[in-house]
Amino acid sequence: MASGQSVERQPEISDSSLSESGLLESTESFKLLGILDVKKVPCARESVLYGAAGSVVAGLGHFLATSKVRRSCDFGVGGFLLTTLGCWLYCRYNHAKLRLQQKMIRKGMKNKILYEGTSLDPDRRQKDDNQGNN
Repeated sequence: MASGQSVERQPEISDSSLSESGLLESTESFKLLGILDVKKVPCARESVLYGAAGSVVAGLGHFLATSKVRRSCDFGVGGFLLTTLGCWLYCRYNHAKLRLQQKMIRKGMKNKILYEGTSLDPDRRQKDDNQGNN
């Protein structure tokens, strides 16, 4: 380095100092009403976000149509509950279906590895049948 130039060094922050100060722990999880950990439960985040949007749409739509504030708030809460529950059920169904497909694929791959090259190999049987027909 040329003379007269100084290099400023940034103090390094380690993970242990972050966790001690609570900065790292606050970003790890978010609990909704102290019950539902949104980061760990599949489909929770999307369901709550869609539920919030559904409540705004239902409440605002009812208010614009009737100009009744209390009843519009009731519609907003109902819209939140219905939208959240609907999104939750749809997402959990798709999540369960995906897990089932992954389980079947894992089982198939395990069987493929187990039976490859033996007389029980389905690919070998098909090749033998095709060669026998020709």
